[in-house]
Amino acid sequence: MDQKQLEEKIIEHYQGEEKMMILIFAQWCVNHHLDPEEVYLRAYPNQSANPALREALELTVPKEEAGEVADQTLLGVLSLFGNDDLALVVTEEIRKMK
Repeated sequence: MDQKQLEEKIIEHYQGEEKMMILIFAQWCVNHHLDPEEVYLRAYPNQSANPALREALELTVPKEEAGEVADQTLLGVLSLFGNDDLALVVTEEIRKMK
């Protein structure tokens, strides 16, 4: 495998992991009766609609069919991808729930 192929594999892997992070976030929001797009826009108000988030929303299931997404799991995943602003908004929502 040459350098270019290796770089492409790494990017492909990262993008797959990023999609999983977005799906976890979206399902967590659904499970807590929150609008994922609204929560996302509070964290990133200067960004337009996120196509990856819309794609993830199509994969979410109703709360009754979903497994639990623990708050700390979501915060850890967001941290891994450097989504500190989104983690802050999620933390605010967690505080409101308690």
